[in-house]
Amino acid sequence: MKRLAVISVAASVLALAACSKEAPIILPPVQQTEAPRVVPTPAPTPTAQAGPVAGSQAHFARTMAGRDVILFDTDRFNIDSADAASLRTQAEYLLQYPNATATVEGHADERGTRDYNLALGESRANAARNYLVSLGVAEGRLRTVSYGEERPADNGSSDAAWARNRRAVTVMIN
Repeated sequence: MKRLAVISVAASVLALAACSKEAPIILPPVQQTEAPRVVPTPAPTPTAQAGPVAGSQAHFARTMAGRDVILFDTDRFNIDSADAASLRTQAEYLLQYPNATATVEGHADERGTRDYNLALGESRANAARNYLVSLGVAEGRLRTVSYGEERPADNGSSDAAWARNRRAVTVMIN
């Protein structure tokens, strides 16, 4: 019995050895990257002007003064003339700060199903993004997200509240 087990193991080893193997894939060596250098930032001097960093969300919001939000009619995602003016201002900002990237958030009011509102929010975000791209902002600098009805600007359930919730908001990514 022991001899049969030895023969069986030997036959298995020979069978496996006879299988053809492909040569192993040789990957290029991993390049060593230098650790990022930490450059100390100088302490602000009393004469230095305090304020948000150019290209940051705080700087963008301050510069836009409310033009970072565009509003839509019920069940619509078209860009009207007021929206176009706000988006032109946003595009000018983004073109002035070429390293800044942004997310365009699409929102809907509470009416409608969750799926419908997510789709409508996505259409609104894409409409704003596409308009910014048409004005010269690089497509790779903009992303979109739809929140549907999940992040209302106004928690009320009135025509005025719903109007404030049907929007696209441009937010800088730091």
